[in-house]
Amino acid sequence: MFEDRPNRSAEVVFVGRSNVGKSTLMRELTGHSFSTGKKPGVTRKPNHFDWNAENFMFTDLPGFGFMSGVDESVREQIKTDVVRYVEANAEHVLAGVLVVDGKSVVDVIDRHSGPDEIPHDVELFHFLEELGIPAVVAVNKMDKVDDRDERLNALCERLGLYPPWKQWEPETIAPITAKRGSIEPLKEALRHHFHEANRDDLLKFVK
Repeated sequence: MFEDRPNRSAEVVFVGRSNVGKSTLMRELTGHSFSTGKKPGVTRKPNHFDWNAENFMFTDLPGFGFMSGVDESVREQIKTDVVRYVEANAEHVLAGVLVVDGKSVVDVIDRHSGPDEIPHDVELFHFLEELGIPAVVAVNKMDKVDDRDERLNALCERLGLYPPWKQWEPETIAPITAKRGSIEPLKEALRHHFHEANRDDLLKFVK
């Protein structure tokens, strides 16, 4: 289990597979550099970016799923730790941001769908909802997607949301390109959830 969580009463957690751009997104949101790597699985423990005065933090949780050169038991342990962390701190989490790669997420979900298998992304989305945490899907790398509406509609279907995807923006579906600093839809979603939680004092972090 991850240790050393700063004692903050409000938090936004970022979850997702390795190499979907979580660390780049965190850098865009906070202006603070986290170690990003070409190799999946660089982040093995949570990165907390916190503000003491507001009693608030963003938490970038380690990526899960396939990582070349990383033993399967380690991968499973990381996923278990991520799930336990979110569960243990659910009452403090104002939003859970599931970051996915817009270009590949539908294919990845389909590849891992089977009678005995729920794809990690789908599982995590529903897990957040079951815990009563507002779930936002940050669909990253949208600059590489040609059939934008089609792709986002297909993702909604896989997540059990009725298309068209447009009806789920901004609260749930946020198409972004973190590398280019194009993250306004995600900021809009977070502003919505902060407001809903009566935490307008946090809006300045997602201006």
